[in-house]
Amino acid sequence: MELTSIKPILYTRQVQETADFYVDRLGFTCNGNTDDWSWASLSRGSVEVMLSYPNAHIPFEKPLFTGSLYITTDDADAIWDELKEKAEVCYGLETFDYGMREFAIYDNNGYLLQFGQPTNQ
Repeated sequence: MELTSIKPILYTRQVQETADFYVDRLGFTCNGNTDDWSWASLSRGSVEVMLSYPNAHIPFEKPLFTGSLYITTDDADAIWDELKEKAEVCYGLETFDYGMREFAIYDNNGYLLQFGQPTNQ
C-alpha cells in the first residue's frame, strides 16, 4: 500500500477571495468550486490545495495553522522573481545550510507558504 499525494484544505471564510488571490497573484488555476463558493480546488503544476468554508463541527475564529505549506520547485529564483511583489514576504530568497534555496510568503489569510529548491540540483 502506498500514499500517493496530499491535498491540504485551508479553512477560510473568504473562499472566493482566497481563490482569486491564488489565481491572480500566485499563478494557480481554479479547477472547481461550489456555486456558493464554500469550497474550491486549486492547482499549479502538480501542487494542489483546497479551500473550504470552516466545517460546522470544527471551532473556527480565524485562519490558524501552526506550520507552513512547503512547496518544492525546480527554480526558486524564478518563482521568487514572480511572487516577491505579489504577496507579503516572510523571508526573502536565501540558501540554507540544510541544502535548500528557499523563501516564504503569506497568503491573504496569513497562511505561510514556503517555496524551496534543493541546492544539489
